[in-house]
Amino acid sequence: MTDSKRAVFFCSASFGIDPKYNQAAREIVRAACMRGYDIVSGGATKGTMGVVCDTAAQCGAGNIGVLPRFMEEYLHPALTETIWTDTMAERKEAMRKGTSVAMALPGGIGTMDELFETFVLAKLHKYDGRVAAFNMDGYYDTLVKMLDEFVDRGMMEAADRALISFPSTIEEAISIFE
Repeated sequence: MTDSKRAVFFCSASFGIDPKYNQAAREIVRAACMRGYDIVSGGATKGTMGVVCDTAAQCGAGNIGVLPRFMEEYLHPALTETIWTDTMAERKEAMRKGTSVAMALPGGIGTMDELFETFVLAKLHKYDGRVAAFNMDGYYDTLVKMLDEFVDRGMMEAADRALISFPSTIEEAISIFE
């Protein structure tokens, strides 16, 4: 698996989300797999994270899960590789390692944490992959507005703001993997 392309997906571990988000995740992950990407995720059975793992397994792609040891009970059974960490900070670092795309699907505070850290690392030239957040149905519109406000007020350079994209359709999200 080390010679292949890798994409990391940050996403929800909640079960109560609208099924349309999981369906979109299936389509995007399937497209990434069909373009030769191995899939890296949080490696758990819960929520969209489980959908990402299921889809990677169905596609026969490398299915790499990164979990802190205290989440062992959520280990997805179809992973082709499991990376154990001691902390959530180590988990984020291990999830990004060797990836050329970091895609945040709709998610909560964990997803935001992963996305923001990756975005900051891209700004600091410590992550050279593409960074995107799938803005399905305007899910990330408030974040887009906030980042644009940072630029407008001089808190962020426009060039740094351009390091993150917000595809709003499945087709746009899939194009990130071209």
